[in-house]
This record gives sequence, C-alpha cells and structure tokens, in this order.
Amino acid sequence: MAKRARAKRQQPTLESLEKSFERHEFAPVYFVYGLEEYEKSLLQDALLRTALQPHERDFNLDLIYGNETDGQTVVGLCMGMPMMAERRVIVVRDFEQLKGNDVLVSYAERPNPSAVVMLVCRGKPNLSTNPYRALKGKSVAVAFDPPRERDMPAWINRAAKRTGCTLEPRAAQMLADVVGTDAQSAVQELEKLATFAGTRERIEADDVIRASGQTREHNVFELQKAVGRADYGGALGIADRLLRQAPNPTGEGLRMVAILSGWATKMWILSECQGRTTSSSELATRVGIPSYYIQEYMGSLRYYGKSALEMVFSALLAADFELKGGSVRDPRLVVSLMLRRMVPLAAGA
Repeated sequence: MAKRARAKRQQPTLESLEKSFERHEFAPVYFVYGLEEYEKSLLQDALLRTALQPHERDFNLDLIYGNETDGQTVVGLCMGMPMMAERRVIVVRDFEQLKGNDVLVSYAERPNPSAVVMLVCRGKPNLSTNPYRALKGKSVAVAFDPPRERDMPAWINRAAKRTGCTLEPRAAQMLADVVGTDAQSAVQELEKLATFAGTRERIEADDVIRASGQTREHNVFELQKAVGRADYGGALGIADRLLRQAPNPTGEGLRMVAILSGWATKMWILSECQGRTTSSSELATRVGIPSYYIQEYMGSLRYYGKSALEMVFSALLAADFELKGGSVRDPRLVVSLMLRRMVPLAAGA
C-alpha cells in the first residue's frame, strides 16, 4: 500500500498539480517532459497564474529557453531572492538544449526554498541518462504522454470542462473518432463546437456533425455505418456527396480514410475476441468503444472476417498514399475505388 502511494506521488497529473497550485502548494523543482505539448503548456500557465501576482512578475519571473543561456546562469537565477514577493519563479523551456544542464541536479539537491523552478523538455529525453535520470528522482517529475485512443473521449470531456461546456457521450466519441489522439486538434475542435453551440453548455452529437458542414444523413459517421453494413451503394452515395460539397475534396477524403481506419482497427480487435465468452461491456472495453456501439460492431462481423479486414486495410493504405500525393487521380475516384475494394460483395453491386 505504501509503495503504491509513493508511486502516485511521483506521477502527478495535470489536474492534481493545478489543485496544488491553487492552494499555493509548490515544490521547489518540477521536471516536465513527454510528447504531449498541449498539457505541458497548461501546466506552465497554471504555475504562472497562481505562483505570482501580476504586479510581482516583472522582478520575480524568468522565462528562459535552453538554447539561449547555460546551466550556471540558470542556477544563478534560481538562487536569487524574491523582491517584494513570497517567491521567485523560473521556467526553463527546451531544457534538453541547455548547455551544462547537469548542474541543475546539484541545485535540485539543495534548492532555494524561495524559488519555484520548472524544467521543461520538448519531447521525451532519454531518462536512463543523466541529468534526466537524477532529476526524475530529486524533483517532482511530470510525464505528459499523448492519450491512448481508447482514453480519448474521457480526455476530451476533461478538456471540454475548461471551455465551460459538457459533451453528450456520443458527441465525445465522434469527436475522438475525428481527431484520433491529437490533443491539440481536439482542443481546436472543442473551441469551434463551443462557438457553434453559442449559449448552450451541452454539446450534442448533431453539433459535431453540423459544425463540420455536414448533414445528419450525409456525414462521415453515416459513411462508417454504411461500410459496416456492407452497403456499398449507400457508402458510395454518402462519400460522393461529401466530396462534391467539400471545399477541399482531398482533405475530406483523408478524413474518411482516418475515420474508416479507426473503425477497421476496432473491428480487427473485435474479431480477435470473437468466440470468447465475454460480456458486451467487456468486449466494448477491449475494443475501446462505448458499450452502446458494441451491437453495431458485432453486426459488422457478419461481413468482415479476418480476410475481409485485411482487404480493408490494404484499400485504406492505398487511398491514403494516393490522396497524399501518390497519384494525380481525382479524390472522388480514389475514394470510389477504395470503397469498391473494401466493402464485401461490392463487385456485384
């Protein structure tokens, strides 16, 4: 139990740190890294917002980029005393580029109690080497990694609260299907949806569709359903209308490929679980979809066994290649050929 408690303290979340900052509980040194840049920026903003009053920042805040100075200079700033304030704040961005950054290890062992230092790496450094290995043990280490695909709806819901709105569960899933695991894109789409919803605080599934310029009958999610039913004619009709109306047919085609690739991946996982005595809710968890979608996916297994799904992936890869410049064919033709290859029995349509 004690070991688990220590592990949790060593791996704080953005939300837990924000709450600590609001209570004015600051550690002397934070070591921040990972591939998710958006949440890093939120953490930095939270520190600056809570650690110093606006009028205290001129003399007590240093924002530094690693390629512009060296480790000894940074340590000198960290050891400085606050001026007419309770603390100093030093944020070093691109810490991995700081020349002589190993001196911050010694500083972390005996930090200035009147300073809060945040060392932020772009990306994820090699944590098995120093100074990163040492800093991870001598500071509050915070790792921000991109959310997994199955965790994306929950991540979107948390991000939505920051904009003052909530999402219907289907809306969160639909948005996750559109953006994949790109957190920054998710935030941008949420901002668009909040503007589209106006004074309404709850965003519905229809909002996700209409804000994209599509209709309830003709959108990428209905396209996915048609493919899942092996309805080649219906899928072709939806895709053709979307491409005709799109200001950027190539971009619209790539969005179709992205949505259908996510669907195909989930179908493959579901086919792996087929035949095992598993409840619907357990299946949904394994596949990474809400439980209310599982019957729809189960129904698609009638048409999409392993060999059919292999054809689906092949068709999607070929279309992705062509739409990204691999050919000069019209996007409507590329998508039409993709659907003909990937929908079972399409040749007889």
